[in-house]
Amino acid sequence: MQNSKPPRSVPKRRDSSLSHAYAVIMAGGSGTRFWPLSRRKRPKQLLEVFGRDTLLEQTAARIRSLIPPERTYVFTSELVRDEVARRLPGIPSQQIVAEPAARNTAPCIGLAAHEILRRDPEGILIVLPSDHVIRKPDAFRRALRSACQRASRQGVTVLLGLKPNQPHTGYGYVELGSREESPDGQEIYKVTQFTEKPSLAQAKEYVVSGRYLWNGGMFIWRASTVIRHFETCQPKMARALAKIASTGGVGSPNMLRRLYPRLEKISIDYALIEKIPDVFTVAVDMGWSDVGSWSVAYELNPKDRNGNVRPARSLCVDSHGNMIVSPDKFVVTVGVRDLAIIDTGDALLVSALGRSQDVGKAVKEMEEQGRDDLL
Repeated sequence: MQNSKPPRSVPKRRDSSLSHAYAVIMAGGSGTRFWPLSRRKRPKQLLEVFGRDTLLEQTAARIRSLIPPERTYVFTSELVRDEVARRLPGIPSQQIVAEPAARNTAPCIGLAAHEILRRDPEGILIVLPSDHVIRKPDAFRRALRSACQRASRQGVTVLLGLKPNQPHTGYGYVELGSREESPDGQEIYKVTQFTEKPSLAQAKEYVVSGRYLWNGGMFIWRASTVIRHFETCQPKMARALAKIASTGGVGSPNMLRRLYPRLEKISIDYALIEKIPDVFTVAVDMGWSDVGSWSVAYELNPKDRNGNVRPARSLCVDSHGNMIVSPDKFVVTVGVRDLAIIDTGDALLVSALGRSQDVGKAVKEMEEQGRDDLL
């Protein structure tokens, strides 16, 4: 007699590496090249000029299907901590950490590693900047899954390597060594060398060779691996971070304010990544941009028939290729081309669009002049 019962479905095997994954979103930057819209109390990641939501909200939304809010941390500045919490109401308040001083990315990541290791001895950090645009989020998530699987091994560091579409001199590059393939078909390479901001001639060679990827600052590794590398490469900082962790870590704001500002101001790339062994990269085309200037914002936004990015309340006569932002005033342009025109009421920026990456230089000059009212 035949068995009339339907065959039992086999449950899908869960990705155990993701069950130990924790997102660490870095939201402490100031975005000076987006002045005057971007200020100390309203940095680039809190602007709404790259879509309906802020870049910070887009970052959190991209990972939500992989990492739940209860395993997501955001490191930001004291100036904007309350606004970050308002924008991300699903993330537990105690996991939105206000850094008492800007110390670049290494101290932030080290502090996060201690916090996550305390919660989960097998914890994996997914370190993500909060101010990037990713137009192919599914490709990003597939790459992240593969990166977590590889990074679940002790001692291994994985970064997401971005396939370059032009010889950009403002990015870091990684040189590719031997190639492997993950179970889901992702390309994974051993990293043999890092180059920070090469010359234009070098960048052209890198792109033509096909052996280099951009380093987008997205790192995946076990918390225990991070701490061990700090102990080896940055012993002084490792001791200070361990002391902060032993006295309450992110849950002890007073101790954090006393000890954190003493830490060296250094990026994770210089502190660890360029010094450690067993670094791999997952090669991915995910429509990535670091949105580093008004000219990049221009490329990412919809345009009128004359190539202008402009608000509804504006009039452009014989004007082409301009980036115009003016929340309050009606703007009229006549016979101008390729400008960034950014008005915020108390300040006005007029820049050649092709020179908008130099806005940061103007901000630095204002700092030196003590114009804190405009920063």
